[in-house]
Amino acid sequence: MAKNSKIYRNILVIEDNHAILDVITLILQSEAYKVAGLNKSENMMEHIQSFNPDLMILDIMLPDGDGRDLLTQIRTNPKTAKIPVLMISAKYTAETIQHGTHRPNGFLAKPFDIDDLLDKIEGILAGKTY
Repeated sequence: MAKNSKIYRNILVIEDNHAILDVITLILQSEAYKVAGLNKSENMMEHIQSFNPDLMILDIMLPDGDGRDLLTQIRTNPKTAKIPVLMISAKYTAETIQHGTHRPNGFLAKPFDIDDLLDKIEGILAGKTY
């Protein structure tokens, strides 16, 4: 396959701040990703099944749940356990997000730099962990 040909990847973003969700969605769509956004965790597993994401961006502080508990839910389900997850948070740091035994593939503190976001997404999709 040619190195420059773009593979369309699905990214599911769960972020309760509409402005941040909109910005992430626009940026990723401009990079030729297919994006689905949720502003709460309700029905997350159904969305994962129907959208089949190649990567998830998951906020930790959601109005109806803790992103770290959602990560555990994703990791303990055989159908979703292999989906890479990039966690984002304004409150937590890479050192303080640890919660249970499951780790995300990467972490990004808000506010974040657009280039950092894209670099981490591309890295995680290529198999890296941050």
